Amino acid sequence: MKTILYARVATLDQTAVRQADEARASGFAIDEVVWDEGLSSLRVPLAERPQGRRLFDLLRPGDTLVVRWLDRLGRNDAEVTDAIREFMRRGVIVRTVIKALAFDGATTDPTQQAVRDALITFLAATAQAQAEAAKEAQRAGIERAKASAANKYRGRKPSYSRAQFETVRDLLAQGTGVGPVAAATGLSRQTVYRMRDDEARAEAALAEWGM
Repeated sequence: MKTILYARVATLDQTAVRQADEARASGFAIDEVVWDEGLSSLRVPLAERPQGRRLFDLLRPGDTLVVRWLDRLGRNDAEVTDAIREFMRRGVIVRTVIKALAFDGATTDPTQQAVRDALITFLAATAQAQAEAAKEAQRAGIERAKASAANKYRGRKPSYSRAQFETVRDLLAQGTGVGPVAAATGLSRQTVYRMRDDEARAEAALAEWGM
């Protein structure tokens, strides 16, 4: 039985190695890492991504699929739900690094099945809502950058990378406190507060500097 990590690498600042290290630090014994990279991986269903297709071929009954979070499995709640149920139908256990959730199709108790399926639906919808919020913040940042393009002074260069920004946004969305977020990302509490209080401005600063 194998444990395979599926990573979606959407930006240059993200790496499959980073996601694999995070999974191993959370206690997962990863046997293999499969990843799709590039923004194109955000625009197509999992089964149509180059490595997504390979993932379905690799996994066997009894294997475990690890993802950082459920949003890696689809573009919206319907795709995420369908992907999880398809893996469970094939006898694959789906586990997440964030929140340490596990979805196992071997459950036969009707009550446990109902609770599991309701949880999948709820979490998939939450993942979609977070993704939409992130897209909106990105659009606002791009528009802000365009509006200030004529101004040669771009302000101070951000003290954080896009990867750190995305990690801060994800952790805050999960309800993690500012202190733990700062410790996890190596940023100051003041920087995390600024990101929390004006996410669009933090995104715009990255866009203005081409980061």
